[in-house]
Amino acid sequence: METFNLLMEGFAAAATPINLLYALVGVLLGTAVGVLPGIGPAMAVALLLPVTYGLGADAALIMFAGIYYGGMYGGSTTSILLNTPGESSTVITAIEGHKMAKAGRAAQALATAAIGSFVAGTIGTVLLVTIAPLVVKFAVSLGAPSYLAIMLLALVAVTAVLGQSKVRGFAALALGLGIGLIGADPVTGQRRLTFGQPLLVDGVDIVVVAVAIFAIGEAFWIAAHLRRRPVETIPVGRPWMGREDWKRSWKPWLRGTAFGFPFGALPAGGAEVPTFLSYVTEKRLSKHRHEFGHGAIEGVAGPEAANNASAAGTLTPMLALGLPTNATAAIMLIALTQYGIQPGPLLFESHPALVWAMIASLFIGNTLLLLINLPLAPVWAKLLQIPRPYLYAGILFFATLGAYAVNLQTFDLFLLLVLGLLGFLMRRYGLPILPLILGVILGPRVEEELRQALQISAGDPAGLVSEPIAVWVYAIIVTLLLAPLVVKAVRARRTPSSGSSPEDPQVEETREDRSNLGGR
Repeated sequence: METFNLLMEGFAAAATPINLLYALVGVLLGTAVGVLPGIGPAMAVALLLPVTYGLGADAALIMFAGIYYGGMYGGSTTSILLNTPGESSTVITAIEGHKMAKAGRAAQALATAAIGSFVAGTIGTVLLVTIAPLVVKFAVSLGAPSYLAIMLLALVAVTAVLGQSKVRGFAALALGLGIGLIGADPVTGQRRLTFGQPLLVDGVDIVVVAVAIFAIGEAFWIAAHLRRRPVETIPVGRPWMGREDWKRSWKPWLRGTAFGFPFGALPAGGAEVPTFLSYVTEKRLSKHRHEFGHGAIEGVAGPEAANNASAAGTLTPMLALGLPTNATAAIMLIALTQYGIQPGPLLFESHPALVWAMIASLFIGNTLLLLINLPLAPVWAKLLQIPRPYLYAGILFFATLGAYAVNLQTFDLFLLLVLGLLGFLMRRYGLPILPLILGVILGPRVEEELRQALQISAGDPAGLVSEPIAVWVYAIIVTLLLAPLVVKAVRARRTPSSGSSPEDPQVEETREDRSNLGGR
């Protein structure tokens, strides 16, 4: 009952005219950036961070939540109409959605995507309201050793899962931790990694890092790989669904929500895995399997629901534990810190009005998404006709202006350029961005918890495993790191058993020939 009362107070705050305006702006911006390939919600939030300094924390978070939900939905429009996913999480939607559009059923595909996103987003937000307070109660009971272990788990899980190379993942994490260490030691005051530059004593502003890595790095990367091609939009009438479409969509909506929410809450879970699992599940359960690959509506309804439900799942650890599980959540945590708000389990107690107003705005933004995107879907698709040089020139301008506005120091522009080049090189050599951002955000907090845990145990390293939760979490970390090696070793042992003896020279000759062919 207390949770319900807090939620109603949140609705009272979020439903004020000015906050409704910010929610509307966020939804519109989020949908727009979701439509445009390469410009995801993380970049949009990063660009707006400096602009929102003059707003209150509640208004900024309400806008960012609208951008996040809108961005998760926006990519489906161009996936369906143009076979051009705006977000990686909408790649699966393009498989069946574009086939439906080419068959003259674009209206139905857009409708099931919009309604499925609304259903999944609403259910996911209800689960967020239910689960987040329970997670907070659990987290408050944890000591420094357990909280340190959980943060290390978040870093290791994201680094070990993202990308094909763990070496690149941990290299990106090391870069982030190194940037996070720049400045004065919080205990001794000794300068670290400042290279004799006084302006680095206070560290590198996280807003500058976020804008540089996301916006500047992406703009450089797009400029280096710019390809111009004409864009033709498939005509769309009024999005609608017939009785048969509703019958075939409502179960995939619910199953997609069941996939999306838990994966969103896991470190490195993201929306890509649940959308794929939802698609595979619908293909197996459907009574119309012959339509898959030719425009099955279930292949749009399920993945789109999983996509939006994962967004709500992501906000659970972000609000309850202060742990982001994707890039957008990480930038939203930066927004909290820029207002002097400490993220973590005490956030619900120290700033309940802020948290519940943001959660209530998710319900409002979800409804606005449905009302806006059903009639405006063809309009959003036309955004792709904006010439890329103009688009990214505008991004560079606003990124530079925003970074300078943080501290009004020319030195920040130099940092912006250097870190932007770093972001470009990371894309060039396949280093994932998220581990770096998490390293910058969580690195100082990991150091703080580590020192606190060692102080409690009088410097004894055994104090790091003095709580049962910490022991279990470290066991999970070891499993995450060793499991792939064990699986690889088992597969390597089973490979030679192909029916012939490995010592047979004819078999060895055949293998050598195959390897030579593969090398060519």
